[in-house]
Amino acid sequence: MDIVGFLKSQFICHLLICYIFIVSGLIINFIQLFTLILWPINKQLFRRINCRLAYCISSQMVMLLEWWSGTDCTLYTDPESYNKYGKENAIVILNHNFEIDFLCGWNFCERFGVLGSSKVLAKKELSYMPIIGWMWYFLEIVFCKRKWEEDRKTVMQKLLNLRDYPENFWFLIHCEGTRFTEQKHQISMQVAEAKGLPKLKYHLLPRTKGFAVTVQCLRNVVSAVYDSTLNFRNNENPTLLGVLNGKKYHADLYVRQVIYILIPFGIQKRIPLEEVPEDEQECSNWLHKLYQEKDAFQEEYYRTGTYPAVPVVPPRRPWTLLNWLFWALLLLYPLFKLLINMINSGSSLTLASFAFVIVMASVGVRWMIGVTEINKGSTYGNNDSKQKQK
Repeated sequence: MDIVGFLKSQFICHLLICYIFIVSGLIINFIQLFTLILWPINKQLFRRINCRLAYCISSQMVMLLEWWSGTDCTLYTDPESYNKYGKENAIVILNHNFEIDFLCGWNFCERFGVLGSSKVLAKKELSYMPIIGWMWYFLEIVFCKRKWEEDRKTVMQKLLNLRDYPENFWFLIHCEGTRFTEQKHQISMQVAEAKGLPKLKYHLLPRTKGFAVTVQCLRNVVSAVYDSTLNFRNNENPTLLGVLNGKKYHADLYVRQVIYILIPFGIQKRIPLEEVPEDEQECSNWLHKLYQEKDAFQEEYYRTGTYPAVPVVPPRRPWTLLNWLFWALLLLYPLFKLLINMINSGSSLTLASFAFVIVMASVGVRWMIGVTEINKGSTYGNNDSKQKQK
């Protein structure tokens, strides 16, 4: 192992990275709190400021993937679509198979300049998580309890609020509702059989109601639907802990704008949102058809190791690294100065207190990483197969 790789694997480096992320994140959350006074005065200014503040947080995570881990992200798409990325509002449908698929989605947003304004449909519990959850609150992220009878009105109102958003945004949505596991897949396919729906090999049945409402509320605001399928080469099993350890992965992201089943693979076509049915049942059928296509593309990738499109590596922008270096210079100096003063004081109580803070910080960091781990993830989707699929 080279010296750089050795340093990346050391706990002290992880602790410093997490210290910068946590302290800077809390500072930004505090600043965001004060921006609330702008909402009744100038809502659009509030939104633009919070897009920049959110970027200061989320870009640190992307920096870990791009610069610290050095993970390669190859995009497979058609040239016509590539030229439009970042220049229009879009709904991005993502598969949900890996612990860092959210991070790869953010990387995709960063490469095309919409990271700070990107939106998601997220579970309500995440809104209580410091830093990321609080950042999302100020970004007007759509939170749901996963109980559609309670969620419908709230979700619709949040989505309608985005109709006058001043920045280009991508609305990222995991239609499966939860990460893929073998147990959840078995249960999902039992539901498919009971409902007479085509079975999927590599995906869970999509939860269609949230997608249908998203399309309904953002029609005439969002220009297109991007269907995205993420895989990693050589059967890699990427984790956030692996990224933190500096492990390099090789991600392949297929982004298409097609509407008809491509078996065999044929001509690709953009999906303007007008082509997605407005009727809820027709929209549900459209989404199920889309997931059959996704399954076929997944099958093709496992067979050939590639996607049926032109591979391109979007240029890596320097802003994620520069943002991280800014916060590192700002926050590490007072930390080291405090540490030196504490050592010089020779107080056992002071040193013990510092050690306690370090231990608690490491526990907190491990808890935050644990949120992304599949084996500690949501139990949503592990319900009895007879329960109604939403």
